[in-house]
Amino acid sequence: MKKAVLLVAMGLMAGVATQVTAAEDLVTAGGQAWKNLNCASCHGEDAKTPLNPEYPILAGQHADYLRQALMAYQRGQAGAPATANIRKNAVMGAMATTMSQADIDSVSVWLSRQPGPLSNRK
Repeated sequence: MKKAVLLVAMGLMAGVATQVTAAEDLVTAGGQAWKNLNCASCHGEDAKTPLNPEYPILAGQHADYLRQALMAYQRGQAGAPATANIRKNAVMGAMATTMSQADIDSVSVWLSRQPGPLSNRK
């Protein structure tokens, strides 16, 4: 009985370790995608000092919000109807269409982990 409990506990710990590694890989990929896509050219290298004060601060924003916003830019660029939750912006629409779903997911997570005025860290 004790051996079975120990095996289950070891299996759970291995699963958690795999999830942690996957999350770290996602963050690393997001930082690389941020650089490759040249997002810093508008939003600032640190994602919290945009070149134009009208551009949003992205550092510390919620990952799910960023993911949905990027997908809405893609839908807007594709000509989806307004009822499809779209966003229209020539620059961001063009940038978002170059992003794969993996890019969107990883950049969103990376940005959410960056310290900034939107962060809610304890």
